Amino acid sequence: MTDLMARPVVPVASETDAENTYEVIEPYLDADSKPVLINVIEKAGGGIDKASVEQREEVAEASFDVFRSLAAADGVSVETEIRYGTDIADAIEDAAREFDATAIAFVARGGGRLVEFLSGSVRTKLTTENDLPVVVLPRT
Repeated sequence: MTDLMARPVVPVASETDAENTYEVIEPYLDADSKPVLINVIEKAGGGIDKASVEQREEVAEASFDVFRSLAAADGVSVETEIRYGTDIADAIEDAAREFDATAIAFVARGGGRLVEFLSGSVRTKLTTENDLPVVVLPRT
């Protein structure tokens, strides 16, 4: 384990994302690592939400379960946190500060330059408008 990965905040969006993320982050963790998994439930900010909050909380908990079971097999314990907000990157940053994280570590989820430009990519915001260490893990 590196000091950078002693207590990372690790965003996960789905069961598949949790499995992929664990596969990539596992070599950097050990029994002394204390990752904090986070799932941000994006609120539409006055618009219509895509799914109910309850449905999205179920997805978050299922994601946590996948990561937690893989980590437990390697002797790594994790904390989990569901956050709510209109800005995913801000919610991740806030969690990292509150949990005294050593880094924010995530697997980039794709999307071309046009999508990134139009959506104000979470990845871009975390890596360019953030003063915390960020580890962008390779996609599997």
